[in-house]
This record gives sequence, structure tokens and C-alpha cells, in this order.
Amino acid sequence: MSHQDLFGGSQKWDPADWTASDDSVRGGKSQSYLDVPLSEAGARFYGVLDIGTLGGAGFASQRTRCNNRKWDLSSYDGIQLDVKHSDGKRYTLILKDRLLPKNAETGREQATISYEYDFQFSMSIEGVPSSECFIPWDAFRPTYRGKEIKDAPKLNTKEIRRFSVMMRSFFGDQEGSFSLTVGSISAVTTDTSRMAEAVKTTSSDIVS
Repeated sequence: MSHQDLFGGSQKWDPADWTASDDSVRGGKSQSYLDVPLSEAGARFYGVLDIGTLGGAGFASQRTRCNNRKWDLSSYDGIQLDVKHSDGKRYTLILKDRLLPKNAETGREQATISYEYDFQFSMSIEGVPSSECFIPWDAFRPTYRGKEIKDAPKLNTKEIRRFSVMMRSFFGDQEGSFSLTVGSISAVTTDTSRMAEAVKTTSSDIVS
């Protein structure tokens, strides 16, 4: 299996690359943070999910900050998550291949299709090795404003524009404090015939 570390591993985590995107934009009170503790071999995504303010809904997320960055992952077969510690709750990894300018009137980002994958690891036990999860591209569900859409275009893996990790209520199923430590997020190739195609450099800065 060939792989390219995107965050973590050989590409050290930098909290400055990430920013919060919480339900405060809708009047909620959820909060999320991402930091890199010296004692951890990874980035810790944590915070508090409040579902009372929005009547059972709520979300807290961290997303990549730079809107001028893109990743060409077309030579790979999917994403691999290496999770060091989990609280046993359900999380969502979100990819976007298109970003629009902010709305001139509201200053908010305009919505585009998100490609989502929900994952859940058992609660971590001290001394137990970390867990890994391979997510093929076609496992990412296309959604728009939180609703799954049919006949959506396939994820453009040649131009990934954003990564996000989200904690959401799943219709009131979970709330309160959360904590997930991710060792790395990597693009991986499982098909041996494609391994030679995988390029060493998968991201570049472009001018929008």
C-alpha cells in the first residue's frame, strides 16, 4: 500500500492550518478546538456540543483554513485515518472540491456540496494500539446543507479544496464534551497497478 501523509505523520500537524466552524453561525453555542499536545503523537479535536440552543440540532467542527490551497489526490484510492484516542462518539470527515466567494451581503460562505463519511471508534483503552480506517472515495456521501443528494457529481479528487472533522448531534443522539486524537490523515493507494502513479507532492498553492 502506497500512501501520502496529508496531516500528521511526515507532515506535522500545525493548529494554525485549522479553524473552527461551529453552529454559532446559526445561533448555537457549540465550541470546538484543535491543538497538538506535546504528550500526544497527533492532533486533538475536542470541545462541547450543545444541542439545547438549536432544539436538538448542533455541530462543532474544525476545517482547513487556507481557501487557496488544493490537493491533487487523483492517483490514490481513498483516505486513511489513524486514530490514537477516541471517546467512542460518532464523527464525520468532510471533503469539499469547490469553494465559492463569501456572500457580499452577509459575509458568510456560500454553500457548496460536501462529501461526508461518518466514523466511530471504540472508546480508547490505555495500552491498546491506535486504530486505522480506510475510506474509499465512493464511500463519501454527497450532501448539501446537511441533506444527502442524489445524482450529485462524483468527488473531484484532482482538486480537493477543504478537509473538515465534525462532531454533530445526529438528531439528538449525542451531546456534551467530545475528544478525538487523530494521528494522521493520509491518501492511500490499495491497487498495486496504481502505485506508480501516486505522486510525491499532492498539494499546491493556487490563486483563486
